[in-house]
Amino acid sequence: MQQVEIYLACCVLVEIMLKKQFRLKSKSAFSATYRIKNSYHSGGITLFAGKLKQQDSPVKVGFVVSKKTHKRAVKRNRLKRLMREAFRILQKNNEIPNTDKYMSLIFVGHERALGKSFDIVKKNVKNLLEELK
Repeated sequence: MQQVEIYLACCVLVEIMLKKQFRLKSKSAFSATYRIKNSYHSGGITLFAGKLKQQDSPVKVGFVVSKKTHKRAVKRNRLKRLMREAFRILQKNNEIPNTDKYMSLIFVGHERALGKSFDIVKKNVKNLLEELK
């Protein structure tokens, strides 16, 4: 009986994670997105938008919080989780129409966003995505 419960818990985790096809992973993809220098700022979060895409592929998203922001990994990881979850919920509810035009997006968390609640982080992420042209 315990094996079934563990399996169900694993299935639930897969559903709430950002799907693999939407994750930006390679170092070259990150640096290419930063090189475009198309950025927007809101409430301690910066959004870098990559190239406009020509083919029909899903937008890739990366989340970064620098070690300079806070020395504790717990604080940095919490901010990344909040930004990731906010993006996932907005994407699930189709509240981000402008992202389909871009190949990649990177959300960078700064010191101002560290102690914020989820609702504030979600509002800032939504504002950033609405600023995309």
